[in-house]
Amino acid sequence: MRRYCTGIVIAIAQAGACPALAAPPAAGSGDYPNRSIRVLVPHAPGGPTDIMARVVGQRLSESLGHPVVIDNRPGAGGNIGTALVARAPADGYTVLCNSSAFAVNVSLFAKPGYDIRDFEPVINGGVIANLIFAHPSLPASNLQELIRLGRTKKLAYASSGMGTTPHLTVERLLKTMAGLDVTHIPYNGAALATNAVVSAEVPIGTAAVTAPAPMLKAGKLKGIVVTSLKRTAALPDVPTAAESGFPGYEDYTWIAFFAPRGTPRAVVERLNADIAAALRTQVVTERLAVLGFEFMPNTPAEFAKYLNREVAKWGKVVKDSGARVD
Repeated sequence: MRRYCTGIVIAIAQAGACPALAAPPAAGSGDYPNRSIRVLVPHAPGGPTDIMARVVGQRLSESLGHPVVIDNRPGAGGNIGTALVARAPADGYTVLCNSSAFAVNVSLFAKPGYDIRDFEPVINGGVIANLIFAHPSLPASNLQELIRLGRTKKLAYASSGMGTTPHLTVERLLKTMAGLDVTHIPYNGAALATNAVVSAEVPIGTAAVTAPAPMLKAGKLKGIVVTSLKRTAALPDVPTAAESGFPGYEDYTWIAFFAPRGTPRAVVERLNADIAAALRTQVVTERLAVLGFEFMPNTPAEFAKYLNREVAKWGKVVKDSGARVD
């Protein structure tokens, strides 16, 4: 497994090395934080989860007064890095930034390596519409044309990874609802999936809007459909699934922050407040809005309720589509 490690600025306590997951005992939560914090991202650099972690991490380091280091540990649809945080000390110095794959994988994988109950939900940082896109040469420019094409020939699609909501969006929309026989080709991250379609390695792709949007604007890809209820400001010319014959359809990729189970409540509340404050700053709001993110402030309790609904929703999608990783 290739290991990525990159730190977000301010100071570097250990030059040239990623901090180990094992950390020295934390002081009481009253003086939290008193040293650097690691935000572990279980997905490859360049995708929406990584971008969220970096943009928020830079502001977080300023508000907390200590370095925030981003540690990318991709693999197994996000399970490898997520399982590492599940076993990390519950002291607030190791934080998980994960996508909605966190809620999907407990149903999709027979042994994901973690349980939802291993974590304290901190905050949902934002939601992004999923996008189905294609190489310009594909003889289909909208969802209905794609469905008609899929009934005459077998199609393959690239996704940002097994268990991501873009992956299951195609399984749900094209396979379960439209009845198409499509072949899934997972890549290790949204950037790689996007590039695979740009290079015509795969004719169709699916990812959160963030990664493919610049390629659509450059004319290197074409948008087929977005899965938000209304068109996204990032790609206003791409129609929604509701406009394309599937009323009420919506799916999102969300990016959220978690702490290991047992993290002191005061620490969870502090992280929630500081991350929310970072997300409200103009520079962060503008940066993430361009990428398709929408942030709605939420408490740890509110996010926990949302998370439970997402686990149930995607569990049903996994069951209905027959998707499964043993």
